[in-house]
Amino acid sequence: MDAATLLSRFPATQDLAGKDMPTFRVAGADLLAAVRFLRDEQGFDLLADLCGAEWPDRPTRFGVVLHLLSTAGKEYVRLHVDAVDDRVPSVAALHPGANWHEREAFDMFGIVFEGHPDPRRILMWDGYPFHPLRKDFPLAGIEVPLPAADVAAVTGQTVEPAPMMGGPFVSPGGKLSEGEPSALDQSWTEQHPKA
Repeated sequence: MDAATLLSRFPATQDLAGKDMPTFRVAGADLLAAVRFLRDEQGFDLLADLCGAEWPDRPTRFGVVLHLLSTAGKEYVRLHVDAVDDRVPSVAALHPGANWHEREAFDMFGIVFEGHPDPRRILMWDGYPFHPLRKDFPLAGIEVPLPAADVAAVTGQTVEPAPMMGGPFVSPGGKLSEGEPSALDQSWTEQHPKA
């Protein structure tokens, strides 16, 4: 990894001195050019991961983290980019594997990827009004009418939701472990007790 060339070619880039791999904060305006440079000139030919991140204490609340791999050099590089006004350029044109990663980051965090070829939600239904991985989203979730209109139109029937029983963090017998977070059981079964 030629960090000096990356930093000189993209002067707004900051070296974050990652402990496990070279890590850089790239300006959104430079993201596509920097990813293209790393792919075409530095050999980072595989997008290994792309995910949304939230830092509530920073001026730019949301960001995106990309991990690129050089399959020939067996080396990773990590890029951070701030989501200014919750927007980041899409890298799906350079790395088609980013398509679903970007859709998930949009779905879970509300980060919009400008230029994305298919900007639909990937996990929640299109009309879902929230972004569940935001830190202000309650651990027990938010009640919304189920099923969504698009699901009902496809199935032609009403489907009862499965009880969450406290979400994925609480087992029926109590906590999974002392290190796991716990949530108050606020699932629909509290309003509709078992018969």
